[in-house]
Amino acid sequence: MAGCLFSATTSTLLLPSLSTALRRSAVFCRAVILPALSDSEGDQQQISSPELVAMEYSQLNLLNNFCREVGHVRIRQHVNPLRSALMVPAEVPDWNAVYSDTTLPLMVDIGSGSGRFLLWLAKRDPGAMNYLGLELRPKLVTRAEYWANELALRNIHFIFANATVSFEKLVSAYPGPLVLVSILCPDPHFKKKHHKRRVVQMPLVKSIIECLEPGGKVFIQSDVLEVALDMRKYFDAESDKLEDFGLVAGICDEEGWLMHNPMGIRTEREIHAEFEGERIYRRMYQKRR
Repeated sequence: MAGCLFSATTSTLLLPSLSTALRRSAVFCRAVILPALSDSEGDQQQISSPELVAMEYSQLNLLNNFCREVGHVRIRQHVNPLRSALMVPAEVPDWNAVYSDTTLPLMVDIGSGSGRFLLWLAKRDPGAMNYLGLELRPKLVTRAEYWANELALRNIHFIFANATVSFEKLVSAYPGPLVLVSILCPDPHFKKKHHKRRVVQMPLVKSIIECLEPGGKVFIQSDVLEVALDMRKYFDAESDKLEDFGLVAGICDEEGWLMHNPMGIRTEREIHAEFEGERIYRRMYQKRR
């Protein structure tokens, strides 16, 4: 778990060593930067952000795993979660059929997208934690479930669900403790009239806090400052129940943003954004004991 602040085994956060961070930077330089610099200026080939995604998730070996049921998936970027068809709560699965051990701590990723981020975590810690991805785009859920089966992982599951109406119903029925919730680069819904479509609203925040185990954590991030500030506003408003973990652990900057990704792996959107030179705004909260 080099370079990762979160330990699934202990449900605590671990500070990475400087040597670990330097080693990861050196590997990145050797794999990406140096080959490009060694080419002549005329023949220099720049790596693309999709290639960076493939490199970062190479351990999953998903490139040749083609899901015939959904084919090649084109991702619809903007989904209106307030559509009547999406306001129906998802059915609670038989957790014992989904996970091999339902007593393990649970991490929920709201808006799991392709699922690669959660699959990487599940493969890294197969016996330490269960992972649940909630996603509004059914084809992505179908493909993610296919990948999970191909990888023979029994500690991860994806559900086609609108977290706004399904989170509390699903998570409250899970037998084990909820120790981590992530909301990573959600749909920004830029237009002011569409802000009500943003996933982080007070009802969801309250549901997360209600279900979260004391000491459990919430990790939010966005490459859009306005969206990050909007999410932060809702969670900061619950300071009587949540504390700023970054501040407590001394891992945030003077503006209160985490200085590094604490998960050991970047999301696909995170990779694309940083490739374009954008900053990622991150916050982590901990439920007071």
